[in-house]
Amino acid sequence: MAQETNGLPDEGLSLWLTDWKDSTSTLWPGRHLVASIGRSVAGQIDFFLHPDGQALKVGMLRVHPDFQRRGLASVMMDALYEAHPTAWINHGWRTPQGARWWNGYQEPAPQRNIHNRPPGEWADYFDAVDVAADKAQNAHINTSHGLDGHQDAVYRYGERLETEAALHTAAFRPATPVRMDPTAQPLYGAARLVLPPAIHDFVHDRTKDRHARAAALLEHIGHGNLPRDAHWNATRDAAFADAHHEELFNSQPSGPATHVVFTLPPVDADLLPQAHALATSIELRHRGGLAVAVTELSWRHADRPHTTHTAGFTPAVPAAIAPLSAQYASTAYQNRYDEKGFLRPAARGDTRPFADRAAQIQALAERLLRDQASRLRALRPQPAAQATIVPQQQTPQQRAPGPGRRA
Repeated sequence: MAQETNGLPDEGLSLWLTDWKDSTSTLWPGRHLVASIGRSVAGQIDFFLHPDGQALKVGMLRVHPDFQRRGLASVMMDALYEAHPTAWINHGWRTPQGARWWNGYQEPAPQRNIHNRPPGEWADYFDAVDVAADKAQNAHINTSHGLDGHQDAVYRYGERLETEAALHTAAFRPATPVRMDPTAQPLYGAARLVLPPAIHDFVHDRTKDRHARAAALLEHIGHGNLPRDAHWNATRDAAFADAHHEELFNSQPSGPATHVVFTLPPVDADLLPQAHALATSIELRHRGGLAVAVTELSWRHADRPHTTHTAGFTPAVPAAIAPLSAQYASTAYQNRYDEKGFLRPAARGDTRPFADRAAQIQALAERLLRDQASRLRALRPQPAAQATIVPQQQTPQQRAPGPGRRA
């Protein structure tokens, strides 16, 4: 691309595909293609993928200002074509900035761009009238900015909308949405943590027993603190991708981050709360805390994703997805967890063996204290009685004056 001449760094560029969890406006699952350089997001393509994988629509392509005019947009678009090598691609309409970029982009497979092919080939996937409107918008932008826009490759550029509608609208078939079923498969949810140094060193020490490390990690998190805002995924890798996505797009932690994935068994249909299901993930919507069980814990250092620690729990460990806030916590949640989401002593099994004899034990304690006080009083030494002094009568000899004494 002639406009982007500064080039990209020789190393450190990463491209990865991940779910777009907030795609609620279409029946097609949303996806991201994210470009990162070092620990920074450099660019991203948002797109929707047909459930059968044979068509996609680009929603947005953006590059961070620090990485513009360096060929990154072209690298990302080329990667999108390569990731879906047989799919029809609908680029939609373009902004003026997007039209200027497209004018210099060399498309790797123009025969799969639906703007270059007759609607009869792709009308099962896309509404022909909508596509014609996008093409008209792009033609207007190109004319306004003096751009060619590869118009020679565009099939029947400027075809009348009513003609497109008459010929091809009936061919469009809306996709049947694919939705994850949480009652039929395990769920995987992620959390991103910055652990205290001692706990961080222990849970990542492969020389220590992994089950002890998993138990310590879950104890530190709190059994009632499973992430409320997480999308619960169909695979563990997808959950780790969520944690990595948060690592890139949110503020950097103050210390080394640990990505943790909780594995839950399928949810009982009778206990399933309101939920928003996507193709490969589900958001469980509840306010008061949701009782679940953890069958496995996996974790990895954010900077060393190739090293993953995993430990299973047999039997599964009772836990809970955190409530919306402490004030919304259900009675069952409050009975098991404190206001910070940690197990109460009774839930840990630290029950007192004589809890049902509290009144009897209290009375016994009071009697023992009274008896002890009585014994102490009996053993305390009594003060000696003071002697009574009786004055004696003096004889005449005793009253005689002595030397130096006057008579």
